[in-house]
Amino acid sequence: MTRIAIAGAAGRMGRNLVVACSEADDLELTQALEREQSPALGSDTGLLAGQAPNNVLIHDRLDSTTFDILIDFTHPSATTNHIDYCVEHGKKMVIGTTGCDTTLEQKMQSAGQSIAILYAPNMSVGVNLCLELLRTAATVLGDSVDIEVIEAHHRHKVDAPSGTALKMGQVIAETLGRNLDECAVYGREGQTGARDRQTIGFESIRAGDIVGDHTVMFADEGERIEITHKASSRMTFARGAMRACRWIEQQQKGVFSMQDILKTR
Repeated sequence: MTRIAIAGAAGRMGRNLVVACSEADDLELTQALEREQSPALGSDTGLLAGQAPNNVLIHDRLDSTTFDILIDFTHPSATTNHIDYCVEHGKKMVIGTTGCDTTLEQKMQSAGQSIAILYAPNMSVGVNLCLELLRTAATVLGDSVDIEVIEAHHRHKVDAPSGTALKMGQVIAETLGRNLDECAVYGREGQTGARDRQTIGFESIRAGDIVGDHTVMFADEGERIEITHKASSRMTFARGAMRACRWIEQQQKGVFSMQDILKTR
């Protein structure tokens, strides 16, 4: 039985992770973590997730003796600290935190020299299939189309564009031999002039309780192709994280992605 710790266990995603872990016969939730002074400290994670009590209470610090893999869907600052802890204690990680900058991604790569990490801004099998479809579309269509990435999330999401949207843009840019840092355009306003076909546009919507919608548009004159993924439940991501735990348990060290699990590359 693989022992699982969940960071941010009282949050929207954390509660779904608790449920997904309870559904798994081969995974056991043994630790739950929240920030210091969180009102959820001391709470039973089963009750918080709308289930029967499971006697796994929320604490504000990890105990390395009682978990094998840490699942982290929190905030870049918290994830940074959790990586340091897991490297020090030789624990594996599944990271779904979004809004990670280059510095944090480099930290993951460094940590991967001693522990196994699976990092994916989106754990959905469907989204990761879409990434492969985007590679194919970009290869076939090349520079003959305008490319726009449109994403929508709930009103509480704090980063924009979403990590998934940025990953989609990165996949397309790499396929076309572009540097996303140089060609990305984030929103438009005022007299912007004619569109540069070498750019990749991003638009972000924040409204209501939208779980996560992503559409990539490849538009030419006379036709356009749209590749869309819509998530209606966070359990999609939570179950993907459980799949990631099973896979990363078999790895000794390195940084991996969902594509490695799905063998799409």
